[in-house]
Amino acid sequence: MPQNNRKLGVLFDVDGTLVDSNYLHTISWWHAFRQLGRNVPMASIHRAVGMGADKLIAHLLGQDRDKDQDSQAEDAHGAVFSTYWPALRAFDGAKDLLERCSGAGLTVVLASSSKRRELDVLTAAIGADEAVDGTTSSSDAEESKPAPDILVAALKAGGLQAADALFVGDAVWDVMAASELGIPTIGLTCGGTGEAELRDAGAIEIHTDPAALLADFEASVLGQLASGAANAGQPVKPGQNP
Repeated sequence: MPQNNRKLGVLFDVDGTLVDSNYLHTISWWHAFRQLGRNVPMASIHRAVGMGADKLIAHLLGQDRDKDQDSQAEDAHGAVFSTYWPALRAFDGAKDLLERCSGAGLTVVLASSSKRRELDVLTAAIGADEAVDGTTSSSDAEESKPAPDILVAALKAGGLQAADALFVGDAVWDVMAASELGIPTIGLTCGGTGEAELRDAGAIEIHTDPAALLADFEASVLGQLASGAANAGQPVKPGQNP
């Protein structure tokens, strides 16, 4: 329960959590590394997706790489990934889940590390702008995940305190970042990371995708948070039930 009328809210990762984009990122990074003459297995790339680009490159190419090529790799990834923008689709239930959270009185923030133009494409794929109270992009964080900087920025964007928020993400890096701030994480497996890995990282609850979380909303910790918002007298949008 919030104190002193503080708001309750939920932070959502976007890639792999709300939008089915992780495997497109994997292919894009694979092409980027090939342009540098590096052959990195796609399975290894996929397991690193969710890290910030700088940390993903270091993680996959090692500390002995030519660091002068990092920006080239990041630019190549962005160029390839942009060709997939027209194909981006939100997961089933993503829009409805955001609207359910917002309608229940929760502050909703999209905690993305994407560049602003890319984030615009991702949010357009979701189509729930009216339910979103704030967003973040890569320019809002000095250090990328698994550092918690982007979540600090997301809390600020929503006017939230860490003690009054939940995080929904799909990668172990999401859980690690949230844990740094003491924010509980609901893990979704739709990004390609298994339940066991997410639980081992510290996720307190696991669902397959946004539709499954929405179907189990009342029984989930997210529903409990929404009940807290309603009991605290936070406004419920017309036509919505907490």
